[in-house]
Amino acid sequence: MFTHLTKEFSYNWKLAYPVIMGMLGHTFVGLVDNIMVGQLGSAELAAVSLGNSFLFIAMSLGIGFSTAITPLVAEADSENDFKKGKSAFKHGLFLCIVLSLLLYILILLAKPLMYFMKQPEEVVVLAMPYLNIVAISLIPLIIFQGFKQFSDGLSLTKHAMYATIFANILNVAFNYVLIFGKFGFPKLGIIGAGIGTLISRLAMIIIIWFLLKNHKKAQAFVSGVKLFVLDNSMLKKIINLGLPSALQMFFEVAIFTAAIWLSGALGKNAQAANQIALNLSSMTFMIAMGLSVTAMIRVGNQKGLKNYVELQRIAKSIFLMGILFASFFALLFLVFHDVFPTFYLDLKDINNYLDNQEVVAIASKLLLVAAIFQISDSIQVVFLGALRGLQDVKTPTLMTFISYWVIGFPISYFLGQEDVYGSTGIWIGLLAGLGSASIFLYLRFIYLTNRLIKTHNIS
Repeated sequence: MFTHLTKEFSYNWKLAYPVIMGMLGHTFVGLVDNIMVGQLGSAELAAVSLGNSFLFIAMSLGIGFSTAITPLVAEADSENDFKKGKSAFKHGLFLCIVLSLLLYILILLAKPLMYFMKQPEEVVVLAMPYLNIVAISLIPLIIFQGFKQFSDGLSLTKHAMYATIFANILNVAFNYVLIFGKFGFPKLGIIGAGIGTLISRLAMIIIIWFLLKNHKKAQAFVSGVKLFVLDNSMLKKIINLGLPSALQMFFEVAIFTAAIWLSGALGKNAQAANQIALNLSSMTFMIAMGLSVTAMIRVGNQKGLKNYVELQRIAKSIFLMGILFASFFALLFLVFHDVFPTFYLDLKDINNYLDNQEVVAIASKLLLVAAIFQISDSIQVVFLGALRGLQDVKTPTLMTFISYWVIGFPISYFLGQEDVYGSTGIWIGLLAGLGSASIFLYLRFIYLTNRLIKTHNIS
């Protein structure tokens, strides 16, 4: 029955798995930071969560904006239009550089907000110096994204994976010696985690540039780039695609960030538990993100070929893969919901024993909700990628705003009160937002592709 869809699984996976590994690499940086910092105590873990919440908002805008490069390069690649592809890369990279600097300045200006967010004072004191360091890493991360999205557009999805894997090895090494003060290095605590992240992200740019420069298909694109010789029409095209895409990711990341802040109002243990559940959910979400990029590439290719029947079939095959993966992870979360949180804390720490036990108990409940929204989360992000491949970004942006901020956030805010459902209520609101987005984006994709198929057949 599904053979017309499952026969695409092999090629879909060939494109997706390097993207997934690269995405997991970004999340793995956070996982390593959380596990290592968690050994210092729940206050330190909560501080990393609070500091990263500011970074995640800026990252969502930068990474979301950079996705505009992929469909343009993929379309040019299927049309064998080198000039168009190089122009999309050059202008996209230029805009990523500018945006990374603006977002860094924005984080510096937003830091004082920590004092007005009803967060535990000891958490804010720890978070400030950590954010000072880790905010700088935003600049190389978004520049790396410009290279990554270009590479993905050429279907060269392994390059970012290699860069990210090597960077993660560096991150683990520097975290170990700087957080705990090993091999004669000073014991810097969570500041050491920030320095490790910065070093690893600088390395990512160097590695991906070197790999692209030495690849036969990509070297002509990345050589002789006149970065400041710009064409207004291409700048406008990327901005028109990139800005709505940035807002789409921002609306989703911002509601998860709001969950961190709402959890902080419940205390440091609730905030630490939220960070554990969020980090685990982020790991599984990267599978769906990899499939979303695959959908963007393959839909962009078929759009360039004007083969809309194949376009819809291929997108549905990627959608089915997402459902299968999400169902598997949902089962894992249900079975091991009370085990996974214990990986993040030192349960033998007598000084923090009661706090750590409470963190594990809260996080275990949150993972039950996270298990349910695995499927809706996968659906929404895969079809969002497919719609970006179609270069349809404005209506999906409105849909994501309504889903997360008109439907999801009010539920999180109301049910997340301490005298209602607390942390679990916050995550029920997240589930409502993701469920709404999955329905809206699925209907939008089917409507557009059916219309394209009908119009193309008539002509």
